[in-house]
Amino acid sequence: MIKEAIILAGGLGTRLQPVVPDVPKCMAPVAGKPFLHYVLDFLQKSDVEHFVISVGYLHEMIEEYLSKNYGQLNYTLSLENEPLGTGGAIRLAVDKCLEKNVLICNGDTLYKIDVSALSKLHEQTNAACTLSLKPMHYFDRYGAVELNEDHSIKSFKEKQYYTSGLINGGVYALNREKFSNEKLPGKFSFEKDYLEKTVKNNDHEKPKLYGIMQDDYFIDIGIPEDYERAQKELLTD
Repeated sequence: MIKEAIILAGGLGTRLQPVVPDVPKCMAPVAGKPFLHYVLDFLQKSDVEHFVISVGYLHEMIEEYLSKNYGQLNYTLSLENEPLGTGGAIRLAVDKCLEKNVLICNGDTLYKIDVSALSKLHEQTNAACTLSLKPMHYFDRYGAVELNEDHSIKSFKEKQYYTSGLINGGVYALNREKFSNEKLPGKFSFEKDYLEKTVKNNDHEKPKLYGIMQDDYFIDIGIPEDYERAQKELLTD
């Protein structure tokens, strides 16, 4: 069971600026609380014991919130002095982790997966990375992910309109050593430059990427419409 998590909390929230004040995206207020609260609350209930919070843009605001509201939380900060992309941020943060495998979560997405099920598949397959995949219908905001029968990832498909499919929900189980051994640039996209290129290259000598379908609650506040939806849906959390 994975007990450690990296939360990517350095996003600018550019598309939310019309409806949200100048704050990091994870600090956007939702039902009276920063969105980060809901992510931390879920992970704590999932028995995560150590958090590495990857911060960048207006990081002082996040640090102040954590120190005031999460004084008992076992967390470490990972500071980007310049934007490194999701991949660069993760690579910086994994050096502050302690366990073999770590959860990766986005600070602007709440996906209430079964962490034990994700951990089990990840460990059984000895995967480099295992993705939580959300079933979705009638969408064009996300690309789709195809699986083989053994749960290994067959392909990543481009963003277009789909009547149904599995999307990358942005929660991963990551083997720290296997990821750190990859030859990657200083700044890169975890999704495009690591996940998609690994599958596209189809190098049989490298550990496979796997995916698990998890049809659990999912909200991504990256656009104003979903940010407004979160205000209602998370009111009781």
